[in-house]
Amino acid sequence: MASRAVAAIGLSGSLRVRIVGDDEMAAAHQEFLDDPTTTDVLTFDMSDEQGLDADLMACLDEAERRSRELGHQRREELLLYIVHGVLHCAGFDDHEEHARRRMHHREDEVLRMIGVGPVFDRVSGSRGAEGDRP
Repeated sequence: MASRAVAAIGLSGSLRVRIVGDDEMAAAHQEFLDDPTTTDVLTFDMSDEQGLDADLMACLDEAERRSRELGHQRREELLLYIVHGVLHCAGFDDHEEHARRRMHHREDEVLRMIGVGPVFDRVSGSRGAEGDRP
């Protein structure tokens, strides 16, 4: 599914995804962004004009919490994290509210394109004012 999502975004190249737990994610979040908390996904983008070249860390524990809270499968939540990270590589940003809404809309659009359907905003407003994704 991840390769289909990357293709739907319009990128090709190399993507490596590592699924980790809270402890490892929090340590990486501290090391690279000076934030000691866990997070859903970290993106390490080394892409250039040759195409996609990125490493992602996706947090299984966070995916389990969010999927339980929102009533969908853990794998759908993890796929959302992967799409989110790849969109960062495609130039999307989520630091300002308008950009954040645009990015989350594109996430769900990509997930619809590959037959999964919306995950971030399955029901409008289901995630509230979250938006603290890296």
